[in-house]
Amino acid sequence: MNDKVFIVMPAYNEGKVIANVIAGVKKAGYNNVIVVDDGSDDDTSVKAEQAGAVVVRHLLNRGKGAAAKTGVEATKILGADVVVTFDADGQHEPSDIKKLVHYINEGYEVVLGTRDFSRKEIPFFKKLANLIANVFIWLIYSVWVEDSQSGFRAYSKKALRVIDLTSDRYNYESEVIKEIAKHNLNYKQMPINVYYTEYSQKKNQRQNFISGLETLLKIIANPVD
Repeated sequence: MNDKVFIVMPAYNEGKVIANVIAGVKKAGYNNVIVVDDGSDDDTSVKAEQAGAVVVRHLLNRGKGAAAKTGVEATKILGADVVVTFDADGQHEPSDIKKLVHYINEGYEVVLGTRDFSRKEIPFFKKLANLIANVFIWLIYSVWVEDSQSGFRAYSKKALRVIDLTSDRYNYESEVIKEIAKHNLNYKQMPINVYYTEYSQKKNQRQNFISGLETLLKIIANPVD
């Protein structure tokens, strides 16, 4: 039942697109949308509320990981059975949510959305950064994943209970893989669609090098306990 599925969207200055993204998720059949406005200085919160989402707001910008954690904690209070993290900038296809949720219902604890990096429209830097992160994750955590940096993922109740994330910024996606290894969680990788619009590429270019370096250093410094 979709009434126990919650969609968590970390959002920072996404006022231009957030309403359309929420509308797409609701059209796909998922009405429980939690937007965590991570200290935006635009109208992200207003637009999200008008679109029918529950909005939780950070007064300061703390990072994507912190926003995701806040959203997940809110879903626990609200009684979620399945939680899906979903980027707020319109890159993901809402119809793919059903596929991720399906595998959670089939018994997987975590389902990792994986992008097709053979597609020409995916920026070269993203392909390279993701490959490097994948290799280091395999070397340190002994888990091979095709897309260690995807933010589109689904989690079961058990996974939400045992996964303990400390990263506040973009390296939290890699930390999820560490937690999968640490707790021996049953996981599934599933192909997802991704759309790199002019809007999303301009927004993400400000984060590429610094966030990539931070992710790599965190992976090296934090082996599985």
